[in-house]
Amino acid sequence: MTKTTSATILLGTASCLAVLHPVPAQAKVVGMNQPAESVTATRIAALPPSQRGVWTAYLARSQAAMRTDKARLTAERKPGMAIPPAPGTGNGVLTMPLDRPADWYAGAEARRIADTIVSFQTPAGGWGKNQPRGAVRLPGQAYVSNNSNAAARPGDFDPSLSWHYVGTIDNDATTHEIRFLAKVATGLGRGAAATPYRESAQRGVRYLLDAQYPNGGWPQVWPLEGGYHDAITLNDNAMAQVLDLLTDVAGGQGDFAVIPDAMRSQARAAAARGVACILAMQVVRDGRRTGWGQQHDALTLAITSARNYEPAALAAPESAAVLRYLMGLPRRNAAVETAIGAAADWLRTSAIYGQAWRDANDGLGRRLIADPAAPLLWARFYTVDRNQPLFGDRDKTLHDDYMELSTGRRRGYAWFGTGPGAVLAAYDARAGTR
Repeated sequence: MTKTTSATILLGTASCLAVLHPVPAQAKVVGMNQPAESVTATRIAALPPSQRGVWTAYLARSQAAMRTDKARLTAERKPGMAIPPAPGTGNGVLTMPLDRPADWYAGAEARRIADTIVSFQTPAGGWGKNQPRGAVRLPGQAYVSNNSNAAARPGDFDPSLSWHYVGTIDNDATTHEIRFLAKVATGLGRGAAATPYRESAQRGVRYLLDAQYPNGGWPQVWPLEGGYHDAITLNDNAMAQVLDLLTDVAGGQGDFAVIPDAMRSQARAAAARGVACILAMQVVRDGRRTGWGQQHDALTLAITSARNYEPAALAAPESAAVLRYLMGLPRRNAAVETAIGAAADWLRTSAIYGQAWRDANDGLGRRLIADPAAPLLWARFYTVDRNQPLFGDRDKTLHDDYMELSTGRRRGYAWFGTGPGAVLAAYDARAGTR
């Protein structure tokens, strides 16, 4: 049977000439997704001797922080007490607005939200994700919402865990709380009323500094919980948001005047190490820099996998986000400019022409549909070796045709998108003004 997805996909080239890359009519399983590796003492012992000390100390600090987090919660749960249910889930960011007038942050509503934020800060200094800030934490209540994978099966890369995302930078967590608290502390001035919010924001910044890997990257979850959560995470702009925050902290302007000078200096150094890590992670193929993955292994910096259906592959949205971040740096050296130009070239080469990702209204969900007027499109993932679109399924199989995926996974994931186009346009505009 001929599939509609066997239509020709046009990928751009660095010279903007179109090259035809047909999607195979007889698609096949092209591989199996492999799990990301945790940061462990065994892996650290295999590092060069000069690196072992800092990594061993880092892992020990992480383990000690997790023990403290758990011990504090256990101490709250007195024998015989009814443990409160975990806080609810939802879009927590919407409950912590950052766009209100400055005087609003000194008001009762902002302080109520800030009190809730402070109450849910973990002993390590971070916060959980997907958690509306509507009610103050109760004694013995979990620090974070239940983010376990309800559909988890034995062997999944994202298993159901009882201690999960307890301190994370995923989905805007921690960075957003710090920004909100800094606004409230600034709005209240230097008096005693601002003290709990100022100190909580400072503990949050300290958390980010503690969580940074020796090579400059950040894990998705800290203290480390293992699996792909230990990987350096570019997904959903996680690392870029941390770097943006630390850059603002280092500047000490506006809301971040509440951060002491010594911490600002540490934030500046951490941001510089983070940029160096980004440059080191940029994938080089055939001597040329390309893009980045969703996650990179903490120790090797190689692209690694995440969930069952998220392969170790170049990722167009994350690469576009990193490109935007690098272009926004106030001071860019030659190495950064090289990375910027190479990433823009890779995005242009990888663009799909004349296709739209739309619902065909045939009950099968979205698919590629020929449309000469469609904006540039990018696959979610590209193979590292051949730069071909790649698709993953719940059973860890990897495919070269998205129509081969199970129905739920094909419909439930953004396999194509136009987002990188705006970043590429910004790059072109920037180049035109130089």
